[in-house]
Amino acid sequence: MLVLALYVGAFFGSYLILSRLLQRYFAREGFNKLKTVTFGDESAVKANRIASFLSVITVFFLWVAFTNSAIPLPKLPGPFDGDVTFTYTATLPDGATDDAEVTIRVFREDIQQTLDEDGNPGREPPAPEVEPGDGFAKNDSLTVARYGFKVIPVWNNDDVSKSDGSKITHLNGQPVEPGQKITIAEGTIGLTDKGTPTFEPKTGLRMARLYLPAPEVVLERFIRLNQEGYQGFTLWEHTRYSLQRVLLGFLFGALIGIPIGYAMGLTNWSRGWFDPIVEFMRPVPPLALIPLMIIWFGIGELSKVILLFLAALWIMIIAARSGVSGVAISKVHAAYSLGASKWQILSRVIVPNSLPEIFTGARVAMGVCWGTVVAAELVAAEVGLGKMIVVASKFQLTDIVLVGIILIGIIGFLIDVGVRALENWLVPWKGRV
Repeated sequence: MLVLALYVGAFFGSYLILSRLLQRYFAREGFNKLKTVTFGDESAVKANRIASFLSVITVFFLWVAFTNSAIPLPKLPGPFDGDVTFTYTATLPDGATDDAEVTIRVFREDIQQTLDEDGNPGREPPAPEVEPGDGFAKNDSLTVARYGFKVIPVWNNDDVSKSDGSKITHLNGQPVEPGQKITIAEGTIGLTDKGTPTFEPKTGLRMARLYLPAPEVVLERFIRLNQEGYQGFTLWEHTRYSLQRVLLGFLFGALIGIPIGYAMGLTNWSRGWFDPIVEFMRPVPPLALIPLMIIWFGIGELSKVILLFLAALWIMIIAARSGVSGVAISKVHAAYSLGASKWQILSRVIVPNSLPEIFTGARVAMGVCWGTVVAAELVAAEVGLGKMIVVASKFQLTDIVLVGIILIGIIGFLIDVGVRALENWLVPWKGRV
């Protein structure tokens, strides 16, 4: 909820501030300014590039703010990191009491995933050195990772044990019963249901590396993946295989789907023949076809490409059929009246006017293929971004998972930009009557 509140605040706050500072930029100009109706008029709405830039910056700021990032930007309160000491009071059955201290060193939860000056993985720090003290209760020291939890066996070095009737009655001088907790500045101390002291460091409002690594951690992993690879392949090789599968699946889906869509839009027999198949298969998610692909085509490349082909096929058929159906009949009549043949009507009227719908379908199909590639590479793949993400998730390597997700998103975005540019170049008449 805090993330949502900050994001909504950034959305409205940046608009209110910039719309007053940059009034000239936010004022409508040109033809749109002359329109009497703009609200709800899609043609009058164009993306504000300042808003796009601020949107990306806001996401990055929130990413830094909610992680233990080293980037010098404002961050939310973080977890406790350092040494903390508290006292416990042990009471014997005869009423004798003794106080002892527990010193705990809280260290980074990701210390083993960091590198020291020699390039070796970081090591867990030693526990603080403490004097045992006098009395039957002795001082203790131990370590715990941030975001962790520790049960403290204080009787291990005491002169008495639980079997002797020793029990903890106070923490930091406050009376406490089994199951109760006390909040201190560094975290929470308490007793288990069986009366053993516990300590839980304060976590703050930032997320642990396991759940959301900092941006520089993801960047560092990106560089290491390119240099060292993962699961025997570099990041470029993982990307190339995934891209190759997506493009092959989409290409075959378009090559077969578009002619079928045209046939369904032009002849009654084709519409009747293919309609049951298309309408039956269209709602079936590609993921449901994975077991069938394995049984029919094995676990090689073929099964993955065919799965992506099926993900694109139905979309391209429907897009082409819809494009043909959307051609204005007045244009067809005008062509007939001018003496055009059926082939000329198809090539000069129907195909050009249906291309906008086909390009829209291609953008949707490409997005679905990218979404399906992760599932396709679950089919016992050895290489691919989806495979890399799935394997990394099993070992809780969230930074690798994020690298894969960001890469898939960037490539998908670039493909969409490319298809839109191709559409603007090939179909300049889109939107014109």
